[in-house]
Amino acid sequence: MNTTIPLGRIAGVRIGLHWSVVGILVLVTVGLAIHQLPLVFPGRSTTAYVVSGITASSLLVCSLLGHELAHAAVARRNGVAVEGITLWLLGGIAQLRGEAGSAAAELRIAVVGPLVSALLAGVFGAAAWGARSAGSDELLVAVVSYLALLNALLAVFNLVPAAPLDGGRVLRALLWRWSGDRFKAVWSARAGLGLGYLLIIAGFTQLIGQHAEGLWWILLGLFIAGMAAAEEQRAHLGAALVDVRIREVMSHPVDTVEGALTVEQFLEKSPFERPHAGYPVVNETGQAEGLATVRRIQAVPQPARHRTTVRQTATPLEETATAAPGESMASILPRLSTATDGRVLVFDEGQLVGILAPSDISRTVADQDSCISPAEGASQPPRAWWYPGQNQHP
Repeated sequence: MNTTIPLGRIAGVRIGLHWSVVGILVLVTVGLAIHQLPLVFPGRSTTAYVVSGITASSLLVCSLLGHELAHAAVARRNGVAVEGITLWLLGGIAQLRGEAGSAAAELRIAVVGPLVSALLAGVFGAAAWGARSAGSDELLVAVVSYLALLNALLAVFNLVPAAPLDGGRVLRALLWRWSGDRFKAVWSARAGLGLGYLLIIAGFTQLIGQHAEGLWWILLGLFIAGMAAAEEQRAHLGAALVDVRIREVMSHPVDTVEGALTVEQFLEKSPFERPHAGYPVVNETGQAEGLATVRRIQAVPQPARHRTTVRQTATPLEETATAAPGESMASILPRLSTATDGRVLVFDEGQLVGILAPSDISRTVADQDSCISPAEGASQPPRAWWYPGQNQHP
């Protein structure tokens, strides 16, 4: 999910807002301000309804953030680094830098999100009861009650045992514990596919009955089915790559580019001299400080190329996917969703020693093709299903 608006960091975790969150804000705000609140509490000013709707939608986003921060906190406690959190259409995704080391850790990471949502539902419910008992304004009581209901629904819905929901992660952890192999636990993904298809069918049924809400269920179903399909493919891919080390696959030595170089100077060289689509950016001492792509460099307007440096176009190192040479290829799969054009920088004791480009990863997948063939039960994935930039050349 690259179309995100950075919001900053909380406890070192990068927080981003996907453009589709606007859908949540508009849906909740309009639903309350125009439809529900005027119907239940008539006679109030338009401003009161709008403020109530905006307050509810804003606190809902905060609740979703709390849900994802809980995942991130428990992941860190269990030795799994967190790349960032992206809030979007259906809540949020905590991007973990690797996998849990045990089924028990996976279970703890998965279950804490719904527990926090349930806790928030209780807090908002108690606040609504207290506000009503104190004789507070009915709109305030309604908004707080609405948030209690939404958080309760979020907790229950997330516990459905189907990937990519938290319940699917719980099921995967239990299957992992039972089978002893995390990558054999594909049933949660298949359950997610089933749930997604059911929601799509339900949505079309509602649309046929002239209920506009059906479109929301269709979008929800498409999201769940798509994520579940990717989860199943990742399980099969992970099984094939679990014994492959990054040092066996990475490209080295690494072609780098100095960050102080201007875009104009960079582009003066021919494609034969700049054959790659992405380059690690280094400072004057040779230390890596980011990752630049030719596509982003070429996007700099012609008049600004003589004064814009490559460093200014690069993704900062702290926002770039990284790995160690001894890591398993399977362990980096979660990081590829945030990798700049599918590239991962490889460091050994702080020194840049290699880079994983889409071509390196594709070649490894091809070598392991017999391990992840459709004959084993996996459906053919669409292009660009497992990392952004799959269609980019190295």
